[in-house]
Amino acid sequence: MSLPLDSKIRILYVDDEVNNLLAFQAGFRRHFEIYTAETVTDAINILNEKDIQVIIADQRMPKTTGVEFFNIIRKAHPNPVRILLTGYADLEVVIDAINKGEIYRYIKKPWDDIELMSAIQNAFEMYLTRKQLKSKVGELEKTNDELNRFVYSTSHDLRSPLANILGILNVAKLQKPDSEMNEYFAMIESCVNKMDKFIHKTIEYYKGIRLDTVNEDIDFKKMFADSIEMCNMQNPQIVFDVNVDQPVQFLSDSFRLSMILNNLISNAVKYQREDEENPVVRLTAKVTDKEARIYIEDNGSGIIEQHLNKIFDIFFRSTDFKNGLGIGLYIVKEALTRIGGEIFVKSEFGKGTAFTLIIPNNKNMVVGQNN
Repeated sequence: MSLPLDSKIRILYVDDEVNNLLAFQAGFRRHFEIYTAETVTDAINILNEKDIQVIIADQRMPKTTGVEFFNIIRKAHPNPVRILLTGYADLEVVIDAINKGEIYRYIKKPWDDIELMSAIQNAFEMYLTRKQLKSKVGELEKTNDELNRFVYSTSHDLRSPLANILGILNVAKLQKPDSEMNEYFAMIESCVNKMDKFIHKTIEYYKGIRLDTVNEDIDFKKMFADSIEMCNMQNPQIVFDVNVDQPVQFLSDSFRLSMILNNLISNAVKYQREDEENPVVRLTAKVTDKEARIYIEDNGSGIIEQHLNKIFDIFFRSTDFKNGLGIGLYIVKEALTRIGGEIFVKSEFGKGTAFTLIIPNNKNMVVGQNN
């Protein structure tokens, strides 16, 4: 990696000693495009006007040290690679600056021309590498965004023909076909419904990663009731034991929180044991000024121990849960990450599963502030 033949590495050298600036210019002007500054103000003005690639600064300046200068410009000008010149034994400060990423390396004064030349060349190589990496990251982000949009658009378009297929199936059933045909119709309907659920989950995932986080008032009693109403149709025999302790206002992202609860409660209903005489799903919310702790417990089929650390992986499906799509818990984990929450799971195979959610209360955030 190198500059075009008609270009030179652009260097800014900051030092309060004019003799040092002149010496640097005299020694390196044939090799580099050099800009010099005696003060931090002059240096910042140059950085604002020129595309500097390497910055060299003296550590021991009267008003602002070299490390302090680098810390000042770091956010506004993150791309130039920074080299520190130091002529006194302040290694702790230098090492701390290197560890914090404020400088690339340091050179002792008086400098050795060959050593400094090598340091500048290496710094420039790093500058080019960072620039290329930044460009690649930008390309990947663009590609990922386009892919997400394609998946979202395609998923929406697929739901329409699926609805048409279900409509045709319902009409065919009215024709009173024989029992064998009814079995085929049921198989087709089951496949279509499964595909529709997967498409719905895909759209849900897309919205979860794309939409801005908006903090709204959360009423956990109502949110639980809405989720129960949606999930109860899966198994009307299940009893929901709801306990909400919400003495304070709670602010969070309503859309993502609803998506999280819907997925977890739906799983608690879906994976209930067929031989359980008293199927129960317990929903508990305990809210404080700091956070909400939500517990979702069931006495269903449970999860085998070796699968507990994999259930949040996308497309992971335990062999014991053949009806799952392998995306619901992944969506839960992603949505929780977006709102700063955590999730923990305990399960005993054949006896049930318990999820614990810890979600921060954002009521102390500035009104209208979104993430």
